[in-house]
Amino acid sequence: MTALAYPDTRYAPSAPVDITSAEERKRLGPSALKAFFNIMECWHIRDEDAMRLLGGVASSTYYAIKKSPRRTLDPDTMLRISYLIGIFKALNLLHSTALADRWIGLPNTSPVFRGIAPLEYLIRGGIPAFAAVRRLLDARRGGI
Repeated sequence: MTALAYPDTRYAPSAPVDITSAEERKRLGPSALKAFFNIMECWHIRDEDAMRLLGGVASSTYYAIKKSPRRTLDPDTMLRISYLIGIFKALNLLHSTALADRWIGLPNTSPVFRGIAPLEYLIRGGIPAFAAVRRLLDARRGGI
C-alpha cells in the first residue's frame, strides 16, 4: 500500500510577516491603510464604524490617518486590517461585486451572527470576531 502524500508545490512558502517588527509595520502601513480606506468605500461604511473597526481610534486620529496615510501602524491595527482584506477578498470570490459590497451590512441568519449584520458582529467582537468571519468565509469558499 502506497501512502498518500500532499503533492509538492513549485512555490516556496514565504515566511509570515512579523507584525511585531516596527520596520515591517512602517513598510506595510501605508499600503494597509490604502486598502482599508478602499474597502470602507466599497462597503459604504460610515467613518464612525470605520473607527470602531480599527479598534476605537479617536476621530482626530482617524481623520489625520485618512488625510495622510503614511503611518506606522501598531500590531493590533495591522492584524485588523489584514483580516478585513481577507474578508473582502473572500466575499468577492463568493459573490457578485454588488452582493459582496452589501453583505457586511445585511442582517445575517447564520448561527455565527444571530441575526445581526456582520459589520456589527465585527465591531462588537473585536479580533476574535474578525478571525471567525474570515474562517467562515474561507470555509464557504473551500479555502480551509
